[in-house]
Amino acid sequence: MTSPADQPTVRRHTCTLCEAGCGITVTVGGGNVRDVRGDPDDPASRGYICPKATALADLHHDPDRLRSPVVRTADGWREIGWREAFDLVGRRINAVRAEHGRDALAVYQGNPTAHNLGLLTFGQFLFRSLGTRNVYSATSIDQLPHMLAAYLMFGHQMLMPVPDIDRTELFVCLGGNPAVSNGSIMTAPDMRRRLKALAGRGGKAVVIDPRRTETAELAAEHHFIRPGTDAMLLLSIVHVLFAEQLVRTGHLRELLTGWSSLSAAAAEFPPERTASATGLAPEVVRGLARQLATTDRAVLYGRVGTCTQEFGGLAAWLLVAINALTGHLDTPGGAMFTTPAIDPIPAASMAGYAGSFGTFHSRVRGLPEFSGELPVSALAEEMDTPGDGRIRALITSAGNPVLSTPNGDRLDRALGGLDFMVSIDPYINETTRHADVILPPTGHLERAHYPLALANYAVRNTARFSPAVFRRGADQRHDWEICAELASRLLEPRPPLLRGPARLGWRALRALGPEAILELGLRLGPHGLRAGRRGLSLRSLRRNPQGVDLGPLESRLPERLPGRSPAIDLAPAEYLADLDRLRERIAAIPGDGLVLIGRRQLRSNNSWMHNSPRLVKGKPRCTLLMHPADATERGLGDGDQATLSTRAGEIEVDVEVSQAMMRGVVSLPHGWGHGRPGVRLSVATAHPGVSVNDVTDEFRVDRLTGTSAVSGVPVDVRVRRVDAART
Repeated sequence: MTSPADQPTVRRHTCTLCEAGCGITVTVGGGNVRDVRGDPDDPASRGYICPKATALADLHHDPDRLRSPVVRTADGWREIGWREAFDLVGRRINAVRAEHGRDALAVYQGNPTAHNLGLLTFGQFLFRSLGTRNVYSATSIDQLPHMLAAYLMFGHQMLMPVPDIDRTELFVCLGGNPAVSNGSIMTAPDMRRRLKALAGRGGKAVVIDPRRTETAELAAEHHFIRPGTDAMLLLSIVHVLFAEQLVRTGHLRELLTGWSSLSAAAAEFPPERTASATGLAPEVVRGLARQLATTDRAVLYGRVGTCTQEFGGLAAWLLVAINALTGHLDTPGGAMFTTPAIDPIPAASMAGYAGSFGTFHSRVRGLPEFSGELPVSALAEEMDTPGDGRIRALITSAGNPVLSTPNGDRLDRALGGLDFMVSIDPYINETTRHADVILPPTGHLERAHYPLALANYAVRNTARFSPAVFRRGADQRHDWEICAELASRLLEPRPPLLRGPARLGWRALRALGPEAILELGLRLGPHGLRAGRRGLSLRSLRRNPQGVDLGPLESRLPERLPGRSPAIDLAPAEYLADLDRLRERIAAIPGDGLVLIGRRQLRSNNSWMHNSPRLVKGKPRCTLLMHPADATERGLGDGDQATLSTRAGEIEVDVEVSQAMMRGVVSLPHGWGHGRPGVRLSVATAHPGVSVNDVTDEFRVDRLTGTSAVSGVPVDVRVRRVDAART
């Protein structure tokens, strides 16, 4: 006879594996996940899910996932109790800080932080209250240039506009692949449907990318561009707008400053001058500028490929400037700002997180701080370079920097030299294998979810709260509980280290918990108390577990801008000062050789989705894409093994010949490389691939922002030499 607990029940939840945040239904029975489907009633995703969502079942049942703390001993890993683990961490970290100072402790936060309510609330309060300058995150190998542009141009790092994709008539996509990512700093589930709808209403998409991506396959036009030259292309577009008197700023005219400086800067970058560097013919560039200026509803969007290059800062600035100059900033169908149910900007401003830039620099190389964080490309050298201020202890949270940051081999070695390391992570992976203690949080289906950060970048205003599908076990801890316990040991004994948001009191936060913080945010938000009896609350969201539609994006300027005298600076001095470096680069673009770019894959998400059997099945995907002519020149064919080398190192990789690649450009996906010893990921180690970050260079950065320049890395590719002894 079947017990009631074995009867299948359907629970609504949210897929938290990427920025799309699709609504899902989870069928459970007998304590197991039986099925994961898209929620047809979700106002944003409308029943869509990608293959990653179904892998939530694999993650929940994964036998490799840690459920209890473990400590590394001479005889291997040993499970210990939570209190013993917290006490050990507190004692060891406090000892390091007492002997070597507060900057001897470093923190690294990975990409999943943005998808995690507990880490966005309690994690941020803990990590920002430790008093160390050595705070690092995935930001500086991802979206930092966009955040810097928001800070310098709008006055707040979180004011990043998103494409109003559902109402635009022209979508120009530079260095992004939203058909696979479903948006990135553009939360847009089912981008394939949205792009087809764009074509169906008579509009079109234009993709500019060194690879003919999945998005390019859906677009009306695709143009190859040489990696690292995006800023040159964008300056040429600005040049055409001014030279042909195509500037149209609409309702923002009185808010815009810096016109003359921007016009003068672009005057020396006509398309004819930049064509040899970018690979784009002058008539193509002029045509793009004219289309953007004369289409009523148009938007220019750039993403990871635009950011993670030597001139990512300049490119991010110019993306915003062009949308403003063509009248497509803060207008329907253009680049717009959300009206999220919980507005994080006031809270971030009150806590001192509006942004900052260059207030201090890294010890070894002098790289600039942004928003209290140092560029992650400096992390290894800050560990292995002797001297005062050297990092001796490390906390990692939701990250695997050995596989996700430049020159992972150097970082791998540096981690082995630390005095102490603790990781908040559910796995023993390439990074956490170096930890002395691992504190595993609950899994995705065992915790409640609200998109506190990513709702700020959605293409439609919605709100959805998802209670946990499963109760956490008695011997499990949520990430916010882990952070609260660590705070009690790392902050209490040393009150002088408290500063900024910590003065609000972590004890009060712990008593409230994340859901009480959500309740307060909802009631004080733009759809809360001011909306009267129909205002949003946590209770009303619980009554509508499928989510609530709050309508399309709206014009929000100038009231969205902080400050008493709001203005949008089209030509911040920091960018103008960096143009000399770009001028030098135009003349130095090499005419031959290969450069390396990454690529996003639908069944992968950075380094932590490869332990799911359903996501790694099929033919190997960690391959080096090469244009046929480039492969032939090097004596390589489809399926051959090649040696790819740079200053940082070399790897052996399988070649996949593809017409989708631009001549002179090769592509390797990131997040692979699970072959290191000591990793306990049984599925991933059976499908290891190679890590692209074993050949990226920590010294290649955007000198303006400090962002890692992992796109456009010069590489040498040759036929793999087989050892004679092995033959």
